Amino acid sequence: MVRNIYTGKVVTLNVDTVQLPNGFTVDLETIRHPGASAVVPLKDDGTVVLIRQFRHAAGGFIYEIPAGKLDRGEDPLNCAARELEEEVGYRASSFELLSSIFTAPGFADEVIHVYKAIGLTKGKQQLDRDEVLEIVEMPLDQAIERIQDGTIRDGKTIIGLQAVYIQNVKGRG
Repeated sequence: MVRNIYTGKVVTLNVDTVQLPNGFTVDLETIRHPGASAVVPLKDDGTVVLIRQFRHAAGGFIYEIPAGKLDRGEDPLNCAARELEEEVGYRASSFELLSSIFTAPGFADEVIHVYKAIGLTKGKQQLDRDEVLEIVEMPLDQAIERIQDGTIRDGKTIIGLQAVYIQNVKGRG
């Protein structure tokens, strides 16, 4: 049984009555989300393009890779390309899927598809009304240091940057 508690423009909150594999029946609060795509824009010189964005739920500005919610039926790659241009004003000649991750599987079904984008060329930034951000470019090595010192704390951003860093280290060795 599913009991809808709230339906908003981004998420739906349900209470699902679920029979667990151990035979017990429990009520679980579940957030339904359409999913998202995120992208690590990597310039030819090894610089990554990040955003420092205001996030009310996080209590202020945080560092992130560009990302956005999937539209109904939208291909995750198309979403990644759209968000790359809308948020940071770049287009890419090539995208590579790094991983598809659950954000919080204990209570939400959201999956974010994380891509690397290369072959960047200037496009046109087109922010939504609710997007308050600045573009921050830094060498990939420095972004990894910002993870280690706690400056970068966003999960999708950490996963994307570390995946690209590991690729680059393997490519050198």
